[in-house]
Amino acid sequence: MARVVVSIGSNIEREHHVCRCLDALDAAFANLRLSRVFESVPVGFEDGRNFYNLVAAVDSEATVGELRAWCKRLEFVHGRRPDSPKYSPRRLDVDLLTVGELTGHIDGVDLPRDEILTSAFVLQPLAELLPEARHPGRGERYADLWSRFDAGDQPLWPVAFTWRGRRISSPDPAPASGR
Repeated sequence: MARVVVSIGSNIEREHHVCRCLDALDAAFANLRLSRVFESVPVGFEDGRNFYNLVAAVDSEATVGELRAWCKRLEFVHGRRPDSPKYSPRRLDVDLLTVGELTGHIDGVDLPRDEILTSAFVLQPLAELLPEARHPGRGERYADLWSRFDAGDQPLWPVAFTWRGRRISSPDPAPASGR
């Protein structure tokens, strides 16, 4: 069983699509753990609608290819089109960040995902959720990577967020306890 970490993002009907994604993750996988939800300005987008972003970790025995297909099916169910431009509004974006300690190009997926090291909306929630875990390629703790990260032009902030009647995210400085 491998720990699988995904990033989740939405800037169209954000609350609805994030909650439906969490429902799907909880139904399909074991031991769902969540970061707080962060609001972030779009990076590289013409459309100025802010995103909600978070990171989720689950346990799974699925292959990388099966996990990738699951993420893509979920995106398509939520209205994503296969021909959508890379930098365009998203109802739901679900990306594999890590699958256990795997590294390299596996089943069409580059692991660990490069955005871990380049995007504040991925690294901050990841460092909050799994501060002691290590980046499979670099061997450095996510908390250490975040402490050195320059988020300069990538502002984000934690927001209050409720899923299934329970607050899973708060703007308070103390991290939420996951699920």
